[in-house]
Amino acid sequence: MALRCLIVDDSEEFLASAERLLAVQGLDVVGLAASGADALRLAVQLRPEVALVDVHLGDEDGLEVAQRLATEAPATRVVLISTHPEADLAELVAGTPAAGFLAKTALSASAIVELVGAAPDRA
Repeated sequence: MALRCLIVDDSEEFLASAERLLAVQGLDVVGLAASGADALRLAVQLRPEVALVDVHLGDEDGLEVAQRLATEAPATRVVLISTHPEADLAELVAGTPAAGFLAKTALSASAIVELVGAAPDRA
């Protein structure tokens, strides 16, 4: 079974590109969200194993969205993503419940699986 993934980003172009890339690489992209509210609703409804959350989510703080996801959808592992390199955000990311961080340029199914592990079996 493929890892079920939710992508959270305020850029429609990035959402579409990331969905295509990850689907071709074998992830099951079950939802796309452009806001924190949509991310929380979809995470609770769809129960993905992983949510990719942009650190800079438009007018919202992706770090706060990650914290809320950890509280409201604890079975969903969060991976923070950004156009900025990890070194620029390391301290901020370390203070979150995220499983890890990926620069958008390094986004791949294998990098996500490496951070969160393989998909669990679902009954």
